[in-house]
Amino acid sequence: MNMNPNIQTATGEPGESDMIKEAVELVASYPKVPITVDCVIFGFDENELKVLLIRSDLQLFKDKWSLLGDFAGDQEELDDAAYRIMRSRTGMDDVYLEQVRTFSRPGRHPGGRVLTVAYCSLLNIEHHQLKIHDNELHWHSINGLKEMAFDHQEVMDYCYKWLQKRMQEHPLGINLLPDKFSLRELQNLYEVILGVKLDRRNFRKKFFAMDLLIDTGEYEDDVPHRPGRLYKFNFQKYEKSQRSWIGIDF
Repeated sequence: MNMNPNIQTATGEPGESDMIKEAVELVASYPKVPITVDCVIFGFDENELKVLLIRSDLQLFKDKWSLLGDFAGDQEELDDAAYRIMRSRTGMDDVYLEQVRTFSRPGRHPGGRVLTVAYCSLLNIEHHQLKIHDNELHWHSINGLKEMAFDHQEVMDYCYKWLQKRMQEHPLGINLLPDKFSLRELQNLYEVILGVKLDRRNFRKKFFAMDLLIDTGEYEDDVPHRPGRLYKFNFQKYEKSQRSWIGIDF
């Protein structure tokens, strides 16, 4: 969550008490029951899973990274707040967001009791260009992130586990691939997001058993390995009978 109250301290470098005071004054400016919304935007790019972060401009969290967030207005629906935050922080207006969980642990905010509702999305970075780059907004590899502002590391980790579960229950990851893809590309996508190495034969057997792949009769070209056969996902068949997707337990 990133906010800029423009609070000035009496001396040059603020001390810990000044930082706490800043946080208290922040919460005092919120609605009586402060509810914030954080957007956890995961992006798939060049066989790597990334997350969209900004640099916190609060002295209490100096040099730490933050999720995209803001408080919800008194008369604002949470879904509307999430999409407002997405548009105002990134300039993107074609991203689907899904509500994941409310974080309510007392003491999670240094200024007092604050509830945060997390929204999550997964997109292909190549197809979604950032139009705003304020506060050093850019994509970060999820590997290597250790300490973030507020409890955003906990929020991101929870949403990542949620995403992994969703990947095994629904074919949402298919939209990250080209219209025609090889089984190698499909397996790599699942390995990157699930963070595991999958058995090639078992993976293909389970996907073919669902009978949702269409063989195009075409092959990859300009690849450094033996060209693989190209497939398309049968979205029409899936939509007519979602029971065909029984989930994948690798």
